[in-house]
Amino acid sequence: MKFTVEQSALTDGVNWVSRSLSTRPIKTELLGIVINATGNKVFLSASDLETASKSHFPAEVKEPGKVLVPGKLLAEISRSLPNKPITFVLDGSRVSVTSGSAKFTLPTLSVDEYPNLPELPDSTGTVASDTFATAVAQVAIAAGRDDSLPTLTGVHVEINEETITFAATDRYRLAVREIQWNPSAPNTTTTALLRARTIADAAKSLTGSKDVSLSFAPNTSNDRLAGFAGDGKTMTSRMLDGTFPPYRHLLPQEITTTALIEVATLLDSVRRVALVTDKTVPLRLDFANNTLSLEAGAGEEAQATEAIEILLTGEPIAIAFNPTFLADGLTAVGTKFVQISFTGSNKPAILMGKSDKDGALVENYRYLLMPMRYAS
Repeated sequence: MKFTVEQSALTDGVNWVSRSLSTRPIKTELLGIVINATGNKVFLSASDLETASKSHFPAEVKEPGKVLVPGKLLAEISRSLPNKPITFVLDGSRVSVTSGSAKFTLPTLSVDEYPNLPELPDSTGTVASDTFATAVAQVAIAAGRDDSLPTLTGVHVEINEETITFAATDRYRLAVREIQWNPSAPNTTTTALLRARTIADAAKSLTGSKDVSLSFAPNTSNDRLAGFAGDGKTMTSRMLDGTFPPYRHLLPQEITTTALIEVATLLDSVRRVALVTDKTVPLRLDFANNTLSLEAGAGEEAQATEAIEILLTGEPIAIAFNPTFLADGLTAVGTKFVQISFTGSNKPAILMGKSDKDGALVENYRYLLMPMRYAS
């Protein structure tokens, strides 16, 4: 095997596939990245048996060949090399990597022992990469981190013809985002539950492509696979088992109070006031007379208070939230203003965005936040 490739193309490809490298592999080969040089392209692949990533890019291939090299080391080397052509040469059981005056020699692993990776399912449809990345980021923030509750570590994907609804919850908050997309076939409907970390990583990394192709294996398929594809990059991931909890009934219909607030002002206040307390201790919020009073800390502990101007409609209300979860929601809304809607001090509140004070509500994103109890 012998080929020469541009540093930027190599680094981009290696960074993509290295996301699927196993950290605790059941076999040593899963620590490696497969390099397959053939024709005028180089194909890379890596897997941890849950996800599998592949990439390809043009190269000057002088001698075709296939080899398995340590993945993390290849990623670190490719990132550190100067922006010059890089030549790979297989010599016996070692691969030399040369760029300018820099030269590395890598050991190889047994490519024959490497598992066969799944193929990408047929495309279910396409979506603009930036729309996909924004939507996934807005919901993945609410996914659970507790692996003992695997269903809650996922993002629920529901496709109903030309609309995709993403949802995630950790029981204390819920994020729901709708986007429009281009299905491959009319009347397409399906659901999938994907690891939040996986889909968020894929969506963020594919923003270099104009569009992303999404693939979902049919419910009748033995391999419950989902796939993402962009320019020269693909990833497949096994869907999570279990049923995502029904959530639509949680979105309150009867609103008694709304507060319209500038996001940057509120976010700064939340972060300042929360400095005096642990991130799991409630941040108390008192909405009255077009003013929001924030308060944290009690008794002999450090305390902080602050007040900001808001536009309040409806009854005054006092409520408490986890300050981290509130800040996450304010960041995820992605607009200049946020409208917080209440049905009661012991019931969930809904955050929705507004581009300007007198503009329409952004209806396609909702962030529901459960209140916390606090000693009055």
